[in-house]
Amino acid sequence: MVQLLDRTQDQLIVLPGTWEGFKLVQQGLQDSPGARLAFYDGVIEILMPGELHEIFAHIIGYLVTTFLTEKGIPFVPTRQKDQEREGLAFVQADESYCLGRSKPIPDLSIEVVFTRGGISKLTRYQALGVPEVWFWQDGTFTLYHLVADGYHRIDRSQLPGLEELDIELLERCVLMAETDAAEAIRRFRQEIATV
Repeated sequence: MVQLLDRTQDQLIVLPGTWEGFKLVQQGLQDSPGARLAFYDGVIEILMPGELHEIFAHIIGYLVTTFLTEKGIPFVPTRQKDQEREGLAFVQADESYCLGRSKPIPDLSIEVVFTRGGISKLTRYQALGVPEVWFWQDGTFTLYHLVADGYHRIDRSQLPGLEELDIELLERCVLMAETDAAEAIRRFRQEIATV
């Protein structure tokens, strides 16, 4: 009997493996749109995001992009760009941004967390040298900034230009978008225009 996947829920597969094994999995899934891959410390993860995951990721990306655009901050939206250090770590964030110009490793990676992970994913990002990582989980953002001794939790972004972004406003608008995306975007634009 064939069992259909529930497309509304995240599907996560976690496997032990080597870098070489990960590269084979990556090659095998290259024609599977939507699959997000990760590798670090002998663990391969394959995530098929559910509908809510994708909705939240898109809304967050849209609002952050709107903020950067409205504030005149030069950026490159790199979305689920492959972030890789050969033989060590690989991540595909839900959203990512390079500030200024395009770079091999984005300045900001954003993760929507429905299944598991969250803060435990920071070790991967640290291995990659991502300056800032934001997690969206249970209706709130948790932000981390990389310094010499690892990631430190912060209340506001430390990235140039993004330090002006009101994270509580962003949270409210992301939650509002769950029922009325157009109104959430209008409200967000109005609020950032007054700052």
